[in-house]
Amino acid sequence: MPIVSDNELSRRRREIIAAARGCFARYGYEGATVTRLEEATGKTRGAIFHHFKDKEELFLAIAAEDAARQAEVVAEHGLIEVMRRLVRNPGSNDWYITRAEIVRKLRTDPCFETRWRVHQVVLDEAIHERLAHNAAMRDDVPIDVLQEYLTTVMEGLILKLASGEPPQRLEATLDLVEQSVRAPGVGK
Repeated sequence: MPIVSDNELSRRRREIIAAARGCFARYGYEGATVTRLEEATGKTRGAIFHHFKDKEELFLAIAAEDAARQAEVVAEHGLIEVMRRLVRNPGSNDWYITRAEIVRKLRTDPCFETRWRVHQVVLDEAIHERLAHNAAMRDDVPIDVLQEYLTTVMEGLILKLASGEPPQRLEATLDLVEQSVRAPGVGK
């Protein structure tokens, strides 16, 4: 049996994650059956579960990758920019459907939150760090409250997009949200 390099294993794992993301986005967590995951990835269940212990571990790997990508944008541009990119091009951000599925699982599976929170921490920390070091933010509201406000807006935005809300109104809403967290007299 040939030995497969770590680079090749990593490449295969990334391929599975990318294809499975679309499957979860299309069918939801419950609807993304092993058969559908096989079809979406072009891999057998043995190949999929060689890289991931089970379907939830695969789903959490997607969540972790999405949180890391969002954290990079947050670190550079802020959470509102993550939301703007989502509104401007929802088709290229299929992670938002996965995020909606995460919210559903958080509501229906109490044990899931602990496992998910481990992956979410990278995004939470990036948001906190950005707010703490952004001189343009208002200083009359604690950072934790600003963070909760912005993440609540993002969850609502995701729900609106998932329900087909026209992006034009959402963009104007984000302008208002941005104004509300900035210190008085500070522009974009």
